Amino acid sequence: MSAKLAIINAEIHTATQKEPVRGALLIVDGKIADFGAIAIPQDADVIDAAGKAVYPGFIDPHTHLGVGEEGLGWEGRDYNEMTDPVTAHLRALDAINPDEDGFREAVEAGITTVMSAPGSANILGGSTVVLKTGGGLLHQRVLRDNAGIKAALGENPKRVYSGQKKMPSTRMASAALLREALVAAQNYLNKIERAGADPDKLPPRDLKLEALVPVLKREIPLRMHAHRADDIATALRIAREFDIDLTLEHASEAHLIADKVAAAGVPAIVGPSLGVPGKVETQNKTLETVRILTEAGVTVALTTDHPVLNVYQLLHAAAAVVRETGMDEYDVLRLITVNAAKILGVGDRVGSIEKGKDADLVIIDGHPFDYLSQVAYTIIDGRVVYPKTIAE
Repeated sequence: MSAKLAIINAEIHTATQKEPVRGALLIVDGKIADFGAIAIPQDADVIDAAGKAVYPGFIDPHTHLGVGEEGLGWEGRDYNEMTDPVTAHLRALDAINPDEDGFREAVEAGITTVMSAPGSANILGGSTVVLKTGGGLLHQRVLRDNAGIKAALGENPKRVYSGQKKMPSTRMASAALLREALVAAQNYLNKIERAGADPDKLPPRDLKLEALVPVLKREIPLRMHAHRADDIATALRIAREFDIDLTLEHASEAHLIADKVAAAGVPAIVGPSLGVPGKVETQNKTLETVRILTEAGVTVALTTDHPVLNVYQLLHAAAAVVRETGMDEYDVLRLITVNAAKILGVGDRVGSIEKGKDADLVIIDGHPFDYLSQVAYTIIDGRVVYPKTIAE
């Protein structure tokens, strides 16, 4: 296959402007080189997209793809280390099986980027990773090796550790353990800074505390699993106390305190919004959360929380938001493209069709929110990954 790939006769939806651009799109060495009314090099491979639409690859910013393997029981559940409530030093990347079926299903649905994270059994679960859903070996697919530290408040840590007769068995203890870990990391960082260039004064390496240093330096966010409004409020309070960046993950009741979330400047990854409430703290979940937060000025994205919902249902959830809330289709498209990329800190690479960005694209025979639409091609880094070969 040539290093140049052209998509001709295309209706190009950039996700940066509402109206599509008509013409061609040229990919060179895995990047978007140009699009619109452009000339096509003679040495380029060509896909004719007549009657179809081109979109940026879709993004699910909160999954457990690869660390929670489909079709397996205990053997494939590598996302929760339920032996210690504070495991900030764990890395989702170390548990990912790149051959898990969920990645194939994502590619077939046009989902080209995901964040894969540890689960929510622990107060601090470990580091998350942003990666492409196909296109190469696992290390070649990583966009951001450490996209934040997964944290959790609410029922999950309480349920796991009350059963073990240890902290946390209350919301008080959950917050206390989180503060305790952050204070210990602050002390560790202070010792490192005081040591300066003198290696003899450095404290012994502590991987748990070391993992939290980038959070304290605001290099990465704390990615907080929180459903109920009171847990969200606790997360906002702790983030303010320690002056750290925060993302709200799930945010089922964030609409109840939308003004507080907006005032804090905290983004929200909402979902999984389809299906019945699975536990007490999701009883108030509603698709309206997306609309209310968006109107309040919060940066919002959607998630399936795969495998809670299958990753391909990201598009179904987006369609349901349009249908149930009346939000504009373009604004909802941005939830699973531009906004998701921004929240994950990879907006310079993916999330929209712009010159110089990664050529992660979806060619689809209808609107992506139409259940009957079918993906014709999924392209990652300029390579067609679905189907496996280009039709002549």
